[in-house]
Amino acid sequence: MTELVEKLYTTGDLTDSELKALIETDDEEAAKLLKQRADEVRQKHYGKKVFLRGLIEVSSYCKNDCLYCGIRRSNKDADRYRLSREDILSCCENGYELGFRTFVMQGGEDGTFTDDFMCDVISEIKSKYPDCAVTLSLGERSYESYKRMKEAGADRYLLRHEAASEELYSQLHPEGMSLANRKECLFELRELGYQVGAGFMVGAPFQTTEHIIADLRFLQELQPQMIGIGPFIPHHNTPFSEEKGGTLELTLRLLGILRLMFPKVLLPATTALGTIAPNGRELGLQTGCNVVMPNLSPVKVRKKYDLYDNKICTGEEAAECRSCLQRRISSAGYETVSERGDCINFSR
Repeated sequence: MTELVEKLYTTGDLTDSELKALIETDDEEAAKLLKQRADEVRQKHYGKKVFLRGLIEVSSYCKNDCLYCGIRRSNKDADRYRLSREDILSCCENGYELGFRTFVMQGGEDGTFTDDFMCDVISEIKSKYPDCAVTLSLGERSYESYKRMKEAGADRYLLRHEAASEELYSQLHPEGMSLANRKECLFELRELGYQVGAGFMVGAPFQTTEHIIADLRFLQELQPQMIGIGPFIPHHNTPFSEEKGGTLELTLRLLGILRLMFPKVLLPATTALGTIAPNGRELGLQTGCNVVMPNLSPVKVRKKYDLYDNKICTGEEAAECRSCLQRRISSAGYETVSERGDCINFSR
């Protein structure tokens, strides 16, 4: 298996059958080499820098009913909230003082967050903090909506495609949601000049290695600036509550593969990774990741943004989150930086 790792390191690609073998292997030597090569590639392009993104979870209302998600519309036990304009700006003020130079506004697909509301907030943030990037993660919207928010100053947009296989996408989502529309949104975002992020769950119900390979091929087609993957973690109030979660081993293997396939991409070590293993984020950083996203949301709402069970860092103040992550990043051999942290293959 080590020869496949070396081929991927050298060429940036493998055949489908080679990818299948590498994804499914439990060869320890191959895992060790993949981690080493992935770290080598990320250090070649980004050094030891780890970029911090201040995450602001703006709303737990969502019109969608995705079968895996704790804030799905049908979860009547979900504790719903929305942040006000003032709440969001207060989070940014706090984050800026803590050294964050990217703010990520993430939420369910909540119709209250109209284009007018979002454009007002975005332009206010950019006016107050011109050296900062604004990232949005608000789901599927119209081309005109994306265009208006870009013109207001938004820099990046995260929209995980979740599954590039029509079959698997339909098994994870309700009728009325379509993979075709999700993909169209991603290509529209790219056309509008956003730095685009896509990604998928690892170990989702019904997922096969072939589905994962389809995800990798779609990412090659899209060529995003950011790729977010994390293990599937079941939520107790969803149809998938009894399903098995994604594993640390497979998630790390795929992070290493992604770093070698997309050498310059921004790759986060996710909260979900830290949820399934106490040192999960550190292991992610050592396997090619170069982004972490501490939570800037008000502590009073953090437990309410309940996408999956046992989510970490829901009781900590923003300053605690930042200092904790800084220690963890240092212990893994890397350094946090107060920079926007743009993808190096993207020109503004």
